[in-house]
Amino acid sequence: MSAPARPTAADDVVILGVGSTPFGRHPDRTASGLARQAVTEALADGQVSRDEIGAVFYANVSQKALDGQHMIPGQVSLRPLGLTHAPLVNVENACAGGATALWLAVSHVRAGLSDAALAVGVDKLVCADPARGLAVFDGAMDVQHREETLAGLRNLSGAMAADDDDGAGRSVFMDIYASLARAHMRKFATTREQLAFVAAKNHAHSVHNPRAHYRKSLTPEEILAAREVAWPLTVPMCSPVSDGAAAVVVMRAGAAGTRAGYDRAVRVLATALVSGSDRTAEQPEEHIGRRAALAAYEQAGITPADIDVAEVHDATAFGEIQQVENLGFCAIGDGGPWSLSGAGALGGALPVNPSGGLVSRGHPVSATGLAQMYELVGQLRGEAGARQVAGARVAVAENGGGLYGIEEAVAAVTILGAIR
Repeated sequence: MSAPARPTAADDVVILGVGSTPFGRHPDRTASGLARQAVTEALADGQVSRDEIGAVFYANVSQKALDGQHMIPGQVSLRPLGLTHAPLVNVENACAGGATALWLAVSHVRAGLSDAALAVGVDKLVCADPARGLAVFDGAMDVQHREETLAGLRNLSGAMAADDDDGAGRSVFMDIYASLARAHMRKFATTREQLAFVAAKNHAHSVHNPRAHYRKSLTPEEILAAREVAWPLTVPMCSPVSDGAAAVVVMRAGAAGTRAGYDRAVRVLATALVSGSDRTAEQPEEHIGRRAALAAYEQAGITPADIDVAEVHDATAFGEIQQVENLGFCAIGDGGPWSLSGAGALGGALPVNPSGGLVSRGHPVSATGLAQMYELVGQLRGEAGARQVAGARVAVAENGGGLYGIEEAVAAVTILGAIR
């Protein structure tokens, strides 16, 4: 192997270490314990000591909502690791909390405030009372205007659910995604078969991911025949309620370039964090995910044609169809046919969610954006095993959170590049 290329800009940032717990149901574990496991792994992976960390950004929602730890969850979780010398900032940005923590860590290092920073995301949503875990998602929309928001979504696509369906047993976001999916189907002729194909692809990918919540392959026919959640979505088209944590260590490239193990580092080419707008349904080109993608491509100086592998926020299978459009892999409205062609499968033109995505890898909310980094760093290192995308050099992740109006409240797009 030839020597890795050395950094050329003093403010370049690289990811040195990544860590992740298995995602799934961990009834006997705490959020704090999961976070410590991911951090310990990330530090060891990057060969970075805790004393080198100049700042910590800790994303979480469940410790507040379910444990009553409304303040200082990060300090409570990480003090036992000895991370007491560095400032720690607690972060909440709905399902985009992990990507937001990374954006803050990268910004901190780029600003020259320290050479290294740590981003952590953790949530433990499986609890004795499932309704309490699902209720956490109710706070990810404007609670003062909940009924007004849901009525607006009904106007887009018809009723949110059957009249005799009280929504029990599921997150309100499954109804939201179902409504957005129906609107897309109405406008662009997207089909349930295309949704089922996306879900089947991701369940097949996760068979090869030892840290995934689900590891069972399903056919599109089995997915269509499964129990309905909210039409057109069935259970295997929707992300599960998961526990888990992930962590990422970033460092200034100039400081990292002389270290042992630098050949496994991955460059952060762009991090874009965007807030929602008051666009109308007739302006899909102004979708928050598309604006975040365009900002990230501009930062990185690349186009969608340069991307080799992607991880996107498929809280439902429809989410992947929408985000491959927003990322520019196909025209707006063509996400269904593009996905059905197999372009996003392993071995396809541009594999999407080789980890299994949220639908099958799992979705512990604040950990999701950093779990995407765990997967993509492994891909760019060539360490993804049976999930490996051959020759992957440039990767993109999209992580969205919350709902405000007709789209996410926040979206983050991160672009990574191999150094070897």
